[in-house]
Amino acid sequence: MPDLEKLNEALIQGDWKTAAAVTQAALAEGVAPLTIVTGHLVPAMDEVGRLFDCEEYFVPEMLLSARAMKAAMEIIRPLLTESGVEPIGRVVIGTVKGDLHDIGKNLVAAMLEGGGFEVIDLGADVAPELFIEAASTRHANLVALSALLTVTMPSMKTTIDAFRAAGVRERVKIIVGGAPVTQQYADSIGADGYSDSAGSAVALARRLVAM
Repeated sequence: MPDLEKLNEALIQGDWKTAAAVTQAALAEGVAPLTIVTGHLVPAMDEVGRLFDCEEYFVPEMLLSARAMKAAMEIIRPLLTESGVEPIGRVVIGTVKGDLHDIGKNLVAAMLEGGGFEVIDLGADVAPELFIEAASTRHANLVALSALLTVTMPSMKTTIDAFRAAGVRERVKIIVGGAPVTQQYADSIGADGYSDSAGSAVALARRLVAM
């Protein structure tokens, strides 16, 4: 049997080649795809999030771990789909209208996927109606809004208001984050949650889904 502890180590160290190779070997040996995800990918990415929160890891290390996780998930995802395994939640994520920054958003998306969520990434400069359309058509239960600029923060409120105007606000939980965003601002615009890091975004998303 393959040594799946090497998969954990590969994700934590950001070694995408080893992550892909061990994943492939494990599947060839008959290890269930869901076992790989819940037993190894999720715990490893949780540890990466912890290291980031403790300031032992920074954005470059997070990006490398995210790439390693994606390398493993690209192999596993089709098998999960074929077997009908449901994610713990579906998240539509994007940087709000007017904001072209996406590094932070990409990190959160990678951590959420590594945490067992299906992630629908709309990219940057996303209009409110695109968030609503994606959430509705993909039956998402979470929407994650990112902003890196103070001047684009109002787009978060505009997006939440658009969900309310469309009559679909109660169907999803909306979380917000980004460098200028605070808990106070999140509360003021009616968001369901706020996270100040990629690692804590996963914990927040899990709590909201459980509710």
